[in-house]
Amino acid sequence: MKVNIGKAALGTLLLLSAGFIITLLVSADDQQNVPTNYEEGTYAASSWDLPETVSFAGEELPLQNFDTHESLDRELNATAYRHGSTILTMKRAGRYFPEIEKILKENGIPDDFKYLACAESDLSNVVSPSGATGFWQIMENTGKEFGMTINKEVDDRYNLQQSTLFACHYFRTAYERYGSWTMAAASYNNGFSGLDEQVDMQKETNYYNLLLNDETARYLFRIAALKLVMSEPLKYGLEITSEDLYMPVPYTEVKVDTTVTSFEQFSRQFDTNYKMLKFLNPWLRKPFLTNDDGREYIIRVPVKGARLSSGL
Repeated sequence: MKVNIGKAALGTLLLLSAGFIITLLVSADDQQNVPTNYEEGTYAASSWDLPETVSFAGEELPLQNFDTHESLDRELNATAYRHGSTILTMKRAGRYFPEIEKILKENGIPDDFKYLACAESDLSNVVSPSGATGFWQIMENTGKEFGMTINKEVDDRYNLQQSTLFACHYFRTAYERYGSWTMAAASYNNGFSGLDEQVDMQKETNYYNLLLNDETARYLFRIAALKLVMSEPLKYGLEITSEDLYMPVPYTEVKVDTTVTSFEQFSRQFDTNYKMLKFLNPWLRKPFLTNDDGREYIIRVPVKGARLSSGL
């Protein structure tokens, strides 16, 4: 894998990974967008040109407005030149986008919302200083309000399937509230009460016309910038091949409705180990499961040889 800050090669490269497709397209016209002062190991960074039109979830950004244009310009340059984190996010997308895309589609949520998860966490199970957790950065109280299980032994915020279902439910509720996918995404950052306060005060329902706090004001532009760079990375100076992408780990599902005294012993029954079991089930927060109420849990177990085929 190379980070290519120089003249981009002509042509189109399709990267296919378990349903995840990245189109790398650079035409003769696009070459003028790539920094080309590349002599004796140095290069001159330059600003990337914005496309004529950019949309989020089918809703077009009003780039004819100077403030909208400059806001996207800021985030596009920041994203394109933040090589390390952007490349790692693209690699992780090879593993996690297929499942996220499937759940979004099944729940009628526009595919572009997968980039919101990238903006939130770089597709990692991180915990923010405020306690927001997982790919979708869910707060404990909010998660519980939406029916998620969050306790010392189980935390659905670390479960990609459950947390993405939570996000879909939120986005649908927000869309019904605001009538706009853009505003639905903005509310995910600012919250219903925070966004409603500004809507009521400013008598404005268009995200791009609202004066918002700096984080929320930048939020949609960062998502849009990630969409642009991750959809056409070579156009923005990032060369990445299919071999660079992290692959999904093949697994089978095991239903458990009793106490598990040791997940280390449990894993040995399936020719794996505790480390790999936790990799596929980060929502299991302890090496055991009390399960006094006999609830049924679905535990993912790597298939034989999955660790080798996935490159873990």
